[in-house]
Amino acid sequence: MRKITVRDFLKKKQKGEKLVLLTCYDYTFARIIEDSGSVDGVLVGDSLGMVVKGETDTLGVSIEDVVYHTKAVSRGLKTPLIIADMPFGSYQAGIEVGINNAIRLIKAGADAVKIEGGREVAGLIKKLVSFGIPVMGHLGMTPQYKNIFGGYRLRGKDRKTKERIVEDARVLEESGVFSIVLEMVPESLGREVQEAVSVPVIGIGAGRYTAGQILVIYDILGLYKDLNIRFVRQYANGYDIFRDSIKKYAEDIKEGRFPGEENVFN
Repeated sequence: MRKITVRDFLKKKQKGEKLVLLTCYDYTFARIIEDSGSVDGVLVGDSLGMVVKGETDTLGVSIEDVVYHTKAVSRGLKTPLIIADMPFGSYQAGIEVGINNAIRLIKAGADAVKIEGGREVAGLIKKLVSFGIPVMGHLGMTPQYKNIFGGYRLRGKDRKTKERIVEDARVLEESGVFSIVLEMVPESLGREVQEAVSVPVIGIGAGRYTAGQILVIYDILGLYKDLNIRFVRQYANGYDIFRDSIKKYAEDIKEGRFPGEENVFN
């Protein structure tokens, strides 16, 4: 399969083909995604703060963290579009800072960057696009704004917030984004946002009417015990599978079954 580009995102949306995206942080899972032959885009998300580093939110993730993980993911992928998150603090200090950090992510192996926010980041997006750096937007429940929102909450329930999200989507499109992630909003708003813009909207808890969907690979594989997120669907019970495999490994060592004849050098 040939490399997927931002133009392919737009073409698939125009044809009515659903876009498939996953968030991934390392080489091993990137290889598995590549081998599946079924994923259009991979996001190296700042959610690595919680998933990989064990932090409580994304705010402590640095540009160095995302550069490191982008390099790892890019080594395992040949086909999907690679999008790297611009973490908190990597662009809020000014357009020049944002441009320099976006360049770092592209040099690390990303094909595009993702930026949270609406009209307040429009100027930066225009500059990046003018310099040849594709940008994915992010609206709705934007994790870097959690302290303003009062936590991770459904967005767009009231008329004022709903109207702002729709208008921000239009502003992002005018600024040059090739797609927009829309997180944790009512399904009706997900549909309205997609109808308001021509670029594909990628939903995560945004209902069934967006041009595509994205979830974290750890979540769909069931690697967290007792995960209770409404918009996630688990396709495997990875936690129990891996835990039981470790227990079996330990038992084999203790009972003298490992190493076996096939595991030693004669």
